[in-house]
Amino acid sequence: MADLSVTFAGIRSPNPFWLASGPPTNSAYQVMKAFEAGWGGAVWKTMGLPVVNTSSRYAAIDSGAAKMTGFTNIELISDRPLSHNLREIEEVKKRFPDNPVIASLMLDTKEEWQQVVRDAENAGADGLELNFGCPHGMCERGMGSVVGQEPELLRLIVSWVMETAKKPVIVKLTPNITDITEPAIAAKEGGCNAISLINTIQSLMGVDIEKFVPYPVVDGKSTNGGYCGPAVKPVALNMVRNVSQSPFVGLPVSAIGGIADWRDAVEFILLGATTVQVCTAVMHYGFGIIREMTSGLSDYMDEKGFDSVSSFSGKALLNTVAWEDLNLNYEVVAKIDRKKCIGCMICYAACEDGAHQAIGIGKNGSRIPHIIEENCVGCNLCSLVCPVEGCIMMVERKDDQAPETWKERTAKGNVPKTFDDPLAGGLKHRTKY
Repeated sequence: MADLSVTFAGIRSPNPFWLASGPPTNSAYQVMKAFEAGWGGAVWKTMGLPVVNTSSRYAAIDSGAAKMTGFTNIELISDRPLSHNLREIEEVKKRFPDNPVIASLMLDTKEEWQQVVRDAENAGADGLELNFGCPHGMCERGMGSVVGQEPELLRLIVSWVMETAKKPVIVKLTPNITDITEPAIAAKEGGCNAISLINTIQSLMGVDIEKFVPYPVVDGKSTNGGYCGPAVKPVALNMVRNVSQSPFVGLPVSAIGGIADWRDAVEFILLGATTVQVCTAVMHYGFGIIREMTSGLSDYMDEKGFDSVSSFSGKALLNTVAWEDLNLNYEVVAKIDRKKCIGCMICYAACEDGAHQAIGIGKNGSRIPHIIEENCVGCNLCSLVCPVEGCIMMVERKDDQAPETWKERTAKGNVPKTFDDPLAGGLKHRTKY
């Protein structure tokens, strides 16, 4: 069987599945229950200055039958006394010495950072995660995402921590920034040992249109929160890719953002992650999801012949290129399986009004739509909106053209100065059916 154990920035873990800092890691009871279920490690709910949390504090978006597709919170860092958290970290490490416990920290002054770093290490923490990502409540106090958005300040605080820390230091980045590699590079320059990302995205979940207040409602008022859950996975994948590919970072990556099953974990690992952190999925389904995660990952690795997580970490990076490096001579065209089609016409409406008018209806008196191949650009929209699995497939158009990228076309002078001027007949002919 595949070996699921990993070493992340010198921290050994039985498997790559860690609990992210948040409500599921708020107490020794929860963390020990998680380790008993099979989780590899846990990042303790962020500790730091005293706070008071609100009631209520969560809101969600449902996508059809999928509950909590998007999830937001206005919860701050741990509202439990620092001494209680540190004592419980010590208890967990005595009972589970082989499962890493990472202390997530958010402080203000140099003296506070260095003192709590010493306290956390003395409690037995295997590593430290510096929370520079929280997008609400703490950033207004000069902490959280306000640090993650200022590379010079981030670099300075990391250097403070590194003066004191004896255990590996992980810097947790905010996604609320234009270029995620800038704070990642600053974190490396500050001397940290690893990067984790992403933290939550600043958001408003929705508005009560009868009472005129956003969600979640706190005595008739609300505020922006941190967005997470399956909906943020594409953003997280892209940012993990950016950090992993940057030649100026070169640090181990712990991935966070919308991870709910083993497939999600594999995707992040293929883009360069060593460990993956999970929070929202546990808040939805409980710690028991780890059994499917570990078994699914193990089966995948056995099927692919990977004997370790490191053997496929980053394997998709070589196939993730700039747009200019894509083959512009590669073409696909939609094909409809008439036996599977139910005649719902969703593909027709989508293509007719929202794409390239490449689907016709009513041919030979049939309600089954058909593809107008000369108009089809292979955009995939029809296959995405079709409610029947496998009914519309994208099939490669075979031709003798050699691969050619935008860069190559530009070098040859084959790029037009204007794009498809309809008055000049540049657009493909549209035929109505």
